[in-house]
Amino acid sequence: MTGETERKRAARKDAAEHLALTLAGAGMQRMAARVLAAFLFTDEPSLTAGDLVAELGASAGSVSGAVKTVMQMGLIERVAAPGSRREHYRMRDRAWTTLYGRQHAPIDDILSAVARGVATVEPGPARERLIYMRDFYEFLLGEVPSLIERFEQRRAGPRP
Repeated sequence: MTGETERKRAARKDAAEHLALTLAGAGMQRMAARVLAAFLFTDEPSLTAGDLVAELGASAGSVSGAVKTVMQMGLIERVAAPGSRREHYRMRDRAWTTLYGRQHAPIDDILSAVARGVATVEPGPARERLIYMRDFYEFLLGEVPSLIERFEQRRAGPRP
């Protein structure tokens, strides 16, 4: 490898690690964040757990758990790799809209708990706060499909 190529590879790896640290700082498990960054920064059509172990310098067990976490988030998927005995993974098409669209499950749980609170609290300031919270989350849930649709339309339009 030339010095220039090596510098570019090192800069790319540093950028991937920086993104992983940023995601971990935002609450994502550190190894899951590193695995996700590896998928975001690769030009390969798919990666195996062995590829990730080598790229990240991590144990097979920690990579396996992180792959499972990122799959459960809906960001990566298992893909067929004819002729290979290893499992291959790749970023999902439209991974971010899939992830954002799935965010309603925790909000559904919050809405259920808030509804219980509204049902048990007499009229007054506490009930008004709970109703406000309920209305806010119901509004957010109602807006998610149109946000995703508008985003997809924007992406499909002319790009600068």
